[in-house]
Amino acid sequence: MKPQELLMVKNLNVFFPSPKGDIHAVRNISFSVGKNKVGIVGESGSGKSVTGRAILKLLPSHTRIRADKIEFKGENLLEKNEREMRKIRGQGISMVMQDPQYSLNPVRCVGRQIKEAYLAHRRVSKKEARNKTLAMLEAVRIRDPERVYKLYPHEVSGGMGQRIMIAMMLIPEPSLLIADEPTSALDVTVQLQVLAILDDLVTQRGMGLIFISHDLELVSSFCDEVIIMYAGQIMEICCAKDLHKSCHPYTRGLLNCLPKIQGNAEFLPILNRDEAWLNASWPNGSCPNGSFTK
Repeated sequence: MKPQELLMVKNLNVFFPSPKGDIHAVRNISFSVGKNKVGIVGESGSGKSVTGRAILKLLPSHTRIRADKIEFKGENLLEKNEREMRKIRGQGISMVMQDPQYSLNPVRCVGRQIKEAYLAHRRVSKKEARNKTLAMLEAVRIRDPERVYKLYPHEVSGGMGQRIMIAMMLIPEPSLLIADEPTSALDVTVQLQVLAILDDLVTQRGMGLIFISHDLELVSSFCDEVIIMYAGQIMEICCAKDLHKSCHPYTRGLLNCLPKIQGNAEFLPILNRDEAWLNASWPNGSCPNGSFTK
């Protein structure tokens, strides 16, 4: 049975104006997220991050967002003004940005920044907010939270900075978390630690997760469902466990470009892109595993 839907996106389009005309960055994409982990993968420029930011209306003011529906818990986000969206951001939907060094305020200690995220959505005393912050730092497996609370962003490592960002986004107790490349700047060992933290917290709190990444293998092993994007469109939506069975040429091309651990004397293949993919209408069930959806 499909998990209870938290977010429903239908025919989302995003346009950026330019001197040569509008750039159609996201084109008629539709998907839903419940209390499960949904991965969005694709090349740089495919529209993954723009999609996440469009849901929360975090794009520049000159951007045009059009959709039939962006519904969160039955509320249409398209009808919300900026003041109403501020109540949704954090407490309803949180977003972990890609690089904590650019997302954290460099002149404030990290503990104060996490505490502010909690006070923005809860009417509690500063002492209670501080205790909650320390508990959240401990929840993301940071040793000696009292010491880390007083550190500034430049004094923490990349892995610890990413944990601090996760703590900041989860402290308001949202129902849905959007994680935009949360492990891209980390080494493999720290990646696994951060993913384990995300997995534990999302599972324990019964949250939904949108995990944006370039790494197909990582997403297929971590998420329940995978959305493959190309040139602003969704090429395919499939169960993560069946990703290797995909028959869409773009997904097959991405999978074939992955290096194999056993090694190979041949050069890795180059992905050949086909403009026909953008106009193709593949019927559901045309793949052997029936995973294709468009």
